[in-house]
Amino acid sequence: MIRFGEKICANLDAGLRREWLETNGLGGFASATINGCNTRRYHGLLVAATKPPVGRFVLLSKLEETLIIDGRRYELGTNRYPGVIHPVGFQYLKQFRLDPFPTFTFGVETTEVEKKVFMVQGENTIVIQYRVKGKAVRIQLEIRPLIAFRDYHSLTHENEGLNPRIEQQPGEISVSPYPGLPTLHLANNNDQVESTWHWYRNFEYEAERERGLDFTEDLFNPCVLVFDLSSEPKATIIASTESHDADAAEEYCKREISRRKDNALHSPVGDDFVTSLEAAADQYIVSRGEQQSVIAGYHWFSDWGRDTMIALPGLTLTNQRYDVARSILRTFSQHIDRGMLPNRFPDAGETPEYNTVDATLWFFEAVRAYLAYTGDLDFVQEVYSVLSDIIAWHVRGTRFSIKLDSAGLLNSGEPGVQLTWMDAKVGDWVVTPRRGKPVEIQALWYNAVRIMEDIAARLDDENARKRYSNMATLTKWSFNRMFWNEKAGYLYDVVNGGPPDASIRPNQIFAVSLPHSMLSPERAKQVVSIVQQHLLTPYGLRTLAPSDAQYRGRYTGDGGSRDGAYHQGTVWPWLMGPFITAYIKVNGGSDAARRQAGAWLAPLKDHLTDAGLGHISEIFDGDAPHRPVGCIAQAWSMAEILRAAVEEIYGIRPQDMAFSRATTSNQAVTPAIGQGAAT
Repeated sequence: MIRFGEKICANLDAGLRREWLETNGLGGFASATINGCNTRRYHGLLVAATKPPVGRFVLLSKLEETLIIDGRRYELGTNRYPGVIHPVGFQYLKQFRLDPFPTFTFGVETTEVEKKVFMVQGENTIVIQYRVKGKAVRIQLEIRPLIAFRDYHSLTHENEGLNPRIEQQPGEISVSPYPGLPTLHLANNNDQVESTWHWYRNFEYEAERERGLDFTEDLFNPCVLVFDLSSEPKATIIASTESHDADAAEEYCKREISRRKDNALHSPVGDDFVTSLEAAADQYIVSRGEQQSVIAGYHWFSDWGRDTMIALPGLTLTNQRYDVARSILRTFSQHIDRGMLPNRFPDAGETPEYNTVDATLWFFEAVRAYLAYTGDLDFVQEVYSVLSDIIAWHVRGTRFSIKLDSAGLLNSGEPGVQLTWMDAKVGDWVVTPRRGKPVEIQALWYNAVRIMEDIAARLDDENARKRYSNMATLTKWSFNRMFWNEKAGYLYDVVNGGPPDASIRPNQIFAVSLPHSMLSPERAKQVVSIVQQHLLTPYGLRTLAPSDAQYRGRYTGDGGSRDGAYHQGTVWPWLMGPFITAYIKVNGGSDAARRQAGAWLAPLKDHLTDAGLGHISEIFDGDAPHRPVGCIAQAWSMAEILRAAVEEIYGIRPQDMAFSRATTSNQAVTPAIGQGAAT
């Protein structure tokens, strides 16, 4: 449980930097700061996924709450308007906790109001429950819904096209302000409904201002709901795209608590950090048609192929959610085209985009990990022809000049096209040009071919096994000849026919961390040492060494400035996973190495009480104090830290070791993964 007292809650800035997140398994979500002040266009009480897991719309932005005690009015909300914070309800906020839902406790005079918020799994539905304790003669609660009804990337402004009317039925009101968008139903147990039809103008979203984007919005208030809590100290609102009965809220609450407890049972160790990560992992698993996928990050990412394949072991295998893993692999295998996995499914639900060279190769590693954990050779046989076809396409060539060359190395890229995970581009400026042969692509290709060699052997496909073995041998020889920087003692980042790129970047760590490595133990240890020396921070690896002239230590400013720093020094937590794997591997799996890795994770454990509560941010500034930036909750950040903690630090690995990398020790240890700071 994450809990904050009055010291944090009554501090405006401290409250604004901490955000809670609820999700529904469809791609929809609810999110805001702990003091209720929306700072992002993505904040809202009901962000519905109209084409799961995409097509997301902010329907209900927030509820403005007024507590009336014997006629005295107290505003519980907090908003930023031009030049002023109004109202200042955060001053009444005595406690916030995740237990397991976002729960707010307000104290006014001798009255206490507890508010609980949670989403219903599998529905675009949010439940808001209030409980009041007090000695006043009469207590009332007025609630004003503020609606946006717009794409979650956009903003709403006062307009004449909105239909302000509300439809009333016993226990429910509904609004349909714009044609073509869902109806918002507000089930409630209130005593009175009054139409208002007011625009609340000029909300300011500070996070958007900082990002150099439009940051003002107008929201519409169709009505006010009045609850008399003098005799019945409970108020309930169920906001949904479906009709509901407010009396069902308690049953929904019990069901959701039970579901989350069941998920917690899958945690492989009793460590509270691991358990917290396992609980949060569930929020990234979403439905896509009849199968499942992974949302890359909240608030603004959809499901991306690269992110999904990297995150899959941590999100679904360490916690034995094998059916989910299989469903995700099947989802993406059905969308492979010309030997390529989709880079992402656009948020508007159009045709998948295939502009990636590494997502497809990570697919092989995800399949390997799935087989290692499950021994499910039947499923692997089901996708074997797909995997074989991918290899064939890469040998003969596919989109974006992705093609195996005569040296057994994988070439990729065309002018102006970014195909690796370092894909930032500002106009015509390619921030990190990696056209040619990027180092991690060769590591992933070799790993994929060796995986195919192993699978072919399992399936008694001897001709294929020999072919893949020969391919891998050539790749390994060429890689060591062309990529090793003998003078500096590490791997070049890109080889493209001209002078090789000697930038010190984290991409070389995959040549050590992946199960099948092309490096000798001596070279592997040198790579880990260089990465540790130049790139390691308390929150992950920098994307570029600070000594480089192109280094950017602050991720700030408008879109161009931020994209210019995205992979030029910015810290990525997900890279801590492969770094820990590589570090423990080159140190022989020793207990000392595991304890050191556990100590490295201590700051990330503390980070769970900052930014996106219970989650790990997408990125951090390269410069100390390493401010969290980007998305507040990122799938591969969570997943790779979780996988590394379970597999590497605690030594809990798949029972079927035929496809798992060799290690000198499988003896589980109990290292301390940092002690979280008291809040």
